[in-house]
Amino acid sequence: MTGTKRSNAQRLRDSLENDIINGRRVPGERLDPEALGREFQVSRTPVREAFQQLVASGLVTVSPKKGTFVAKVGIDQLIEMFEVMAELEGMCGRLAARRITESELAALREAHQRCEAAAMAGDSDEYYYENEGFHDCIYTASHNAFLASEARQLKQRLKPYRRLQLQVRQRVNNSLSEHQTIVEAIERGDPVAAQQALSDHVLIQGERFSDFVSSVRRMEAPLERTG
Repeated sequence: MTGTKRSNAQRLRDSLENDIINGRRVPGERLDPEALGREFQVSRTPVREAFQQLVASGLVTVSPKKGTFVAKVGIDQLIEMFEVMAELEGMCGRLAARRITESELAALREAHQRCEAAAMAGDSDEYYYENEGFHDCIYTASHNAFLASEARQLKQRLKPYRRLQLQVRQRVNNSLSEHQTIVEAIERGDPVAAQQALSDHVLIQGERFSDFVSSVRRMEAPLERTG
């Protein structure tokens, strides 16, 4: 995605994601579509599309006749979702190590290189997008359409929180190193190592768990202070 212009809906969604995960918009806050349209100088359509994407990720909720609101984050549910995501990613990695084609392997290597370029540039937002492409290559290489669909659907729900993880200090560099381990396991056709590497890459555990909970708590703090 380097060098491409993002759509108005994506630009608005990204801005709202950043505001929510950094606590500038608090759980329960109403999102005014007309005010956002004026602020970002866009029509109703991009605002509606951005809202739909944020609803899909679980960051906002729509209440009939009341409006669109920032959703309250549930730590327990998020952790459970990441646990399932780790299993799905691991399965994709295991199958990819057995089934990946030469052209798909080349695409995976290129995706890894784009992640590396974004990391070297210190651009966590660009890394976030290239990281999505990297994982999508693995879903495709699993050659299991149902599994890939389920993984993509849950990934969509977790996008903002995966993005939040990348804002933790050194997480981008660590993520890139984990990507290298994943690529090497798939290259040598080692399904066990690929599955473990993908699962460990996604699963929130140890110090990453503490960092993640701390980050999400910061999202909730403004509401607690004003409530």
